[in-house]
Amino acid sequence: MNRGRLLLAASTAVAAVATAGSLYFSVGLGLVPCELCWYQRVFMYPLVVVLGVAALDGDEDAWRTGLALAVPGGLVAAYHTYLQVGAAGSACSIGGGCAAVLYPMAGGLLTIPRLSLVAFALVALGLAGLAASRSDRRRG
Repeated sequence: MNRGRLLLAASTAVAAVATAGSLYFSVGLGLVPCELCWYQRVFMYPLVVVLGVAALDGDEDAWRTGLALAVPGGLVAAYHTYLQVGAAGSACSIGGGCAAVLYPMAGGLLTIPRLSLVAFALVALGLAGLAASRSDRRRG
């Protein structure tokens, strides 16, 4: 497996785990997603399909589409993390305030917005690595 396909497969795996995790939190644990959680889902869920198909096809140009989803999703996750941690008590609506759904894991280090932020960052880093390796191959 070449490096491009490996990066696409790894990014797909991260997006798939994040998607499954968000579904587990809402369906399995009954946590109602807030509005910002829904926006993050809008950006994360298509990444599984887009990157998965690209990995199967070996379409390394899919990094553009992937980054177009991962970067704004990561920005929403970063803002959500800020609201939850930095501006406690702020409201997101739908499922309550962002500070209301504090499902802390690992002693409070990981919260749902932080997990989302990590997932978007990992996907974006993988796709940026793919873009960089493609440009290196074109030059060399």
